[in-house]
Amino acid sequence: MLFRESAKTIAARALDTSLYLHLTEQFVRMHGHRPNAAEARSWERSIPALAAALNDAGLGEVEVMLEYALPLNSKRADAVLAGVHPATGEPSYVVVELKQWSQAEPDEDDPALCRIDAYAHPILNPIEQVRRYCEYLVNFNGAVAEHPDRVSGVAYLHNATEFGVGGLRAVELDNRGQMFTGERRGEFIDHLRARLSDKVPGARAADELQAGRTVPSKQLMSVAAQEVREREQFVLLDEQQVAYRMVLNAVRKAKRSNHKEVVVVTGGPGTGKSVIALSLLGELYRQGIPALHATGSQSFTKTMRKVAGTRKREVQDLFKYFNSFMTAEQNSLDVLICDEAHRIRETSANRYTPAAQRTGRRQIDELIDVARVPVFLLDEHQVVRPGEMGTVEDIKAAAGAQGVECRVVPLESQFRCGGSDAYLRWVVRLLGLQPGGPVLWEPDDRMQLLVADSPQELEAFLEARRSQGYGARMSAGYCWRWSPEPKPGDPLPADVVIGDWARPWNLRGDRAISGAPPSALWATDPAGFGQVGCVYTAQGFEYDWSGVIIGPDLVWRDDRWITDRTQSKDPVFKKSTPDADVDRLIRNTYKVLLTRGMIGTMVYSTDRETREKLRELVGGVARESVAA
Repeated sequence: MLFRESAKTIAARALDTSLYLHLTEQFVRMHGHRPNAAEARSWERSIPALAAALNDAGLGEVEVMLEYALPLNSKRADAVLAGVHPATGEPSYVVVELKQWSQAEPDEDDPALCRIDAYAHPILNPIEQVRRYCEYLVNFNGAVAEHPDRVSGVAYLHNATEFGVGGLRAVELDNRGQMFTGERRGEFIDHLRARLSDKVPGARAADELQAGRTVPSKQLMSVAAQEVREREQFVLLDEQQVAYRMVLNAVRKAKRSNHKEVVVVTGGPGTGKSVIALSLLGELYRQGIPALHATGSQSFTKTMRKVAGTRKREVQDLFKYFNSFMTAEQNSLDVLICDEAHRIRETSANRYTPAAQRTGRRQIDELIDVARVPVFLLDEHQVVRPGEMGTVEDIKAAAGAQGVECRVVPLESQFRCGGSDAYLRWVVRLLGLQPGGPVLWEPDDRMQLLVADSPQELEAFLEARRSQGYGARMSAGYCWRWSPEPKPGDPLPADVVIGDWARPWNLRGDRAISGAPPSALWATDPAGFGQVGCVYTAQGFEYDWSGVIIGPDLVWRDDRWITDRTQSKDPVFKKSTPDADVDRLIRNTYKVLLTRGMIGTMVYSTDRETREKLRELVGGVARESVAA
């Protein structure tokens, strides 16, 4: 959070403007840039309105946590009020979403979305927004996970009249989703009094919420079965929910009329693209709507088939590859969900494709043709192989050539790496994927970053985290040759050799050997620990702790990174692959590997000078953390 004090103190600070200076300083420290004008304006106008309502309610001792960061993602609730319930005497928390709007109306297609003049596209109804913040907090904070009734939510539109925004109440209202306007300020004060005592300060309840252990993330793969067959296990927030609903609305339109529409969802690592894909597939599957999930990743598709289709073969059949639709009939599906669409290739044909199926058509056109609502989820900066394409512009151009409408929904909040925007910025600056050069790592209480002096230290640290119940994996750049897989019963060849430390690569095949899981399950099967994963088995997955070995293909010399293509053993790099492409793909590879961890990442480089640079950037904190 950016600031925490009693409502009485916050009201006083707001009067002398010190509150906004403090919020700005904290924001810059945590995020590396100044807040935009709209955010600063909301602090100046909305926080005093909330503080005044609390003080008028006699709740000056209630603790107010401003810009409260939701666990394991970068979303922030405007305020969380902490106190004691006047009836039960138990801790009570009210999540507050503040809006300066004076006018808003529900979307004509879906009341869970709304429209305001400042945005060209629909956004999430604030009642639905705060309800989902409450659900997410209960799911991921141990202080309230066993006491969900302690959390309630309210949207306070302090500038609005009932005439201007009353239509937003078309959505269902409940304890976690209420809305009050400035015109109903008295009702808002009564609502707060009913949930927060004026007799007991809220500081201790706030302490308890802050100390609440982050419940381990519900790993994408381990809940896929429930996600597809039962009800979604993930709470979709803000633009995630907008993307989800825009697809469902497009499907409804397609069923009502002869309508075709392309939806593109774009976002960086961990913004929830695959969660949206699974939520959509689960909902469509439950409704009996013909839909398929497709990727260009063998590991991802096979894992989906394995985990989500454990008991039902028809569930396994929902997961396909991008090249599965070469001969499919046009609009034969209602929905095709293309996950990791940055891995779309120029054509679906390869050397094994029968001549009769070599149509010469582009893969992107095949994917658009096959469904009334093709959905593409992509990150343009995760291309790690030559020949991969699939950008927003490519998809928009392909849709436009067919006269099909294309909607784009950007995802900004990220859930990977503990929701730490600072860590993701550190990684892209480190690797030169954004200008400005590497910067010192400043711990932000969301993501832990450590540097190991040896592969033995790396493995021992990860093993210790596993003994505490966390998931962990080791991965490395593709700098060691891959031996042929052994016969069943024979030991795995230890290909990744660093001094007197040696470990096997993950398996390449579809069957388990000598206790190691098949390639597609390396990231999700506990038996994957002990083998070193490569980018192709790690991409698209996440685990609590990530150990990354930077090989000799990327070393720090003087003041810059040097990529050495001769040190890469990746067979996808051909002699004809330009040096610039190899450089970019090697850097992208390490970006993927460094952004798999949810709680922390430990890095080791095989090169001494590179280790020294990493140690310099990470600072002395790493040694203390390892010792702990």
